[in-house]
Amino acid sequence: MNRTFDAVVIGSGFGGTLSARTLVEAGWSVLLIERGDWVPRGPNASSVENFAILSPHYARDAQYRVVEAGRAAKPVGAIFCVGGASVFYGGVSFRFRAADFRPPQEITGESAARWPFEYADLEPFYARAEEVLGVAGDASGDPTAPWRGGPYPAPANPFSPLSAWLAEAARSLGLHPFPLPIAINFGHDRLQGRCVRCGRCDGWPCPVSAKNDVATRVVGPLIDRGLTLLTRTAAVRLIEQGGRIAAVECVNLDSRERFRVEGREVLLAAGALATPQLLLASELERLNPGGPTVGRYLMRHANDIVFGLLRRKFPPDGLGKDLAILDYYGGDGPGAPAGPLGCIQSLPTPPVEVIATQVPRPLAWAAGRLLGRAAGFITIAEDQPQGTNQVRLDRSVTDSAGLPGLTITHQYSERDIAASRALRARARGILRAAGAVLFYHHPIRTFSHALGTVRMGRDEGTSALDEWCRFRGISNLSVVDASAFPTSAAVNPSLTIAANSLRVATAMVASR
Repeated sequence: MNRTFDAVVIGSGFGGTLSARTLVEAGWSVLLIERGDWVPRGPNASSVENFAILSPHYARDAQYRVVEAGRAAKPVGAIFCVGGASVFYGGVSFRFRAADFRPPQEITGESAARWPFEYADLEPFYARAEEVLGVAGDASGDPTAPWRGGPYPAPANPFSPLSAWLAEAARSLGLHPFPLPIAINFGHDRLQGRCVRCGRCDGWPCPVSAKNDVATRVVGPLIDRGLTLLTRTAAVRLIEQGGRIAAVECVNLDSRERFRVEGREVLLAAGALATPQLLLASELERLNPGGPTVGRYLMRHANDIVFGLLRRKFPPDGLGKDLAILDYYGGDGPGAPAGPLGCIQSLPTPPVEVIATQVPRPLAWAAGRLLGRAAGFITIAEDQPQGTNQVRLDRSVTDSAGLPGLTITHQYSERDIAASRALRARARGILRAAGAVLFYHHPIRTFSHALGTVRMGRDEGTSALDEWCRFRGISNLSVVDASAFPTSAAVNPSLTIAANSLRVATAMVASR
């Protein structure tokens, strides 16, 4: 490490890895720092002990304390591994809608949240991100699809039998179901594993490497092209001198050795919880005119699961997360709050082995008897950016790397709750049209879609990052993960994180 890299990138998820790819392709020397390790693949990857929150890559020592709606809630951990949360995501790869970059007052409220660019500025990078990730999709049936310069890299996969049944029920209600755009290889890429429909997509590392997470698709090939990767290494402090980051202090989690690395540019992509944690631990907010926003305006979507028990039984198909309904995305009139609502996506029923780890044995047994008749949707409602939703250092505890802990404070607004309730009612209506007779609702309270804690904007007083995601007050520090988002939209954020990081890194190369 006795060298100065052109760029030091912290975090190997979508933001860190896609920006690293751009810089390596431009001939830069790049160091990628990852707190976790490689996730093994193969048949054992789909075992219950490798499910995301049960896996050894889910760090419970991250010391993230949660206060939800004014009450202490269950602490949360964090996923640390090469590829970040992409290794465990379901592959859904939506573009934000064009209107999402001009959010209405019903969403922004008093937050002063503004995107500093338009959809048109990001469209070429969306196309590039889809190509890198091998996204399969079909935009022709999407009633809210933004314009695009070309087709998806691969055609959409046909619906599973259950999703085809749900799609027909949705059409009977005048809705427009269409295939989810998804980063899974269904056979179009002969150099990569092909999906075997094992049902272990959402929540597991893909046992055959058909899911195009960034560890599979990007990091390995980049190492062959000169990327330097440090695993089991935590960045614990950004050392500022003269208005720039002079060094990144790191800890090797195995040897406990502390050392420093240097980069002409430093790109922070540790995620919307760990990124502000490192910035605040390094006391960099004091140098930023928008410093009071660092750690604030946390968003995570208002997500819910709705299951219905059907009269007929469908054999397991091994996919299930393949159907989208966005007819309610922009709003839905009577019974719903004004402004945008969100999306509805099909959801596979979880394996009984996973259910058994979360509920008492009698309930797990009953669930196992009923799973063949269950059909599920996840509803994703856009949540408002609120300054009171935030992360703050908790110096009374430290994690395994020596970083101060975090206290996460979050409460959904009345509008968030109303939007989520309206979407759930629409999802139940579709299930009812499909023949469901009983329903089960489960709120999602994870931070898998955490966003917004170091947001970008044009006004230096209300945003910590400029339009190119430069951290104000530090000349060589950029943030390229979901922390940078001013608003959350209401679709999965992974592709927009990837596209924005490509945009930022491309501009960085051009300005050198």
